[in-house]
Amino acid sequence: MNSPDSMLNIQSPYELPRHYKMLYASFLRLACTMILFAFLMGILHRESTRHLGYSKLAPGFHWESVYHLALLHGHIFMIGVILPLTTLVMLQFALFLGAEPLSEASTIWGKRLYHWGAGLTLLLFLYKGYHYVLSVRSGILDFSHIEAAYFGGQTLLKACFYGISHTSMGFGLSLFAVGILKTVPTKKAMIG
Repeated sequence: MNSPDSMLNIQSPYELPRHYKMLYASFLRLACTMILFAFLMGILHRESTRHLGYSKLAPGFHWESVYHLALLHGHIFMIGVILPLTTLVMLQFALFLGAEPLSEASTIWGKRLYHWGAGLTLLLFLYKGYHYVLSVRSGILDFSHIEAAYFGGQTLLKACFYGISHTSMGFGLSLFAVGILKTVPTKKAMIG
C-alpha cells in the first residue's frame, strides 16, 4: 500500500523518531481537544452569566463577578493550543536546522509535566470562575468574603494547587526549551 507521501511524490526531509511522533500526536490531540473545550466554555460562560442581571448589581460589579470565568476562554487557547503547537514547531524547526532529537526521557517528562500542569491550571480557572459567579448569584456581594471562601478559606491549599500547577507546566516547557537550546547548531556550526 502506498503512503500519502509516496503518492504525492513528497520526500520527507527528516524521518521523525518514534518518541517525537508520539509527542506530536499527543500535543495535536491536546490542541484539538482544547479548541472544543474553549468553544464549550464560551457557551457555558454566556449561559452562566446571563442570569446575574445587570440591574441588580452596582456599576462595574457585573464585570468583576464574571471576570475570572471570562479569562478561562482565552487561557484555554493559550495553554491548550498555542503553547503546545509552538513547542512542536520549535522542535520541528530544530530538526530542520540539523539539531539532534531530544532524548525520549526529556520528551516524555516534558509532555507529562506540561499536561498535568496545564490540566490543573485550567481546572483552577474553571473553579475560581464558577466560585465567583455562583457566590454572586447566591447573594454574596462582598468580594473579600468571596475570596476568603475560595478553597474553603484554606490559603495554604490554594497556594499548593497554584504552585504545583504552574511549576509543573513551567518545568515541562523548560525541558523542551533547554533541550532545544542545547541541540540547535550555532551560527559557526551552520556556516562552516
